Amino acid sequence: MHHLDDITRLPDDFDGRVRLFPLPELVMFPHAMQPLHIFEPRYCEMLLESLDSDRLIAIATLDSRCVSWTSINPPIASQICIGRIVTHAELEHDRHNILLVGAKRARIIRETDTGRPFRIAEVQVATDIYPPCGAGHRQQLKRKLLEAFGNVVPSSPSAKENLQELMAGQMGLGPITDIISYTMPFDTDDKLRLLDVDNVDARAEQLVELLNSGKAQLKGNSQDNGTDDSEDFPPRFSTN
Repeated sequence: MHHLDDITRLPDDFDGRVRLFPLPELVMFPHAMQPLHIFEPRYCEMLLESLDSDRLIAIATLDSRCVSWTSINPPIASQICIGRIVTHAELEHDRHNILLVGAKRARIIRETDTGRPFRIAEVQVATDIYPPCGAGHRQQLKRKLLEAFGNVVPSSPSAKENLQELMAGQMGLGPITDIISYTMPFDTDDKLRLLDVDNVDARAEQLVELLNSGKAQLKGNSQDNGTDDSEDFPPRFSTN
């Protein structure tokens, strides 16, 4: 797979416009990986245009307050994540499987009418900010975050090993917060608030509060069905 920095870097000729793929309840984050199955004709057209150009698609979250999502352009959250297609498999009957990796968080400025069957928006891209004043305690904040994460993940040997590797690894605090935010089953609104924060230290503190709040508890299923579904949780982030 490509190096993480290469995947999350937008093309030099990026013009601030993105193709929107609205989905219910899904909040995509930079550095996270999301498999998608695409079959609706307008989104197949969107996919082919993306593959022929910059390989970018932005995941937009349908507004949970919307009564009906059957309209052509249902309301969406203004916070989005621009993703890059890293793998594509064409299936029978014009269906496609892709793997999307989050590249950048962004906020919609306005949608534009281009005559295409899918939605396009002008966006303001946000880059992670590491405040200089936080440099001295950032490693401590990383440890605090991973300890809070460790308290809610299944206590399998594999999970503990992955957390220890992550603690000792060189992955920055920004990617760690994004991957944990994506992985945890928080409410959609909580995830959108995390996606909206480009200050890495503030985002980490906000995430620690959520993890400690008890809003999301991950439990292994070994006691329920005799199997342990937690062996690969948390994921081996180094494979990103």
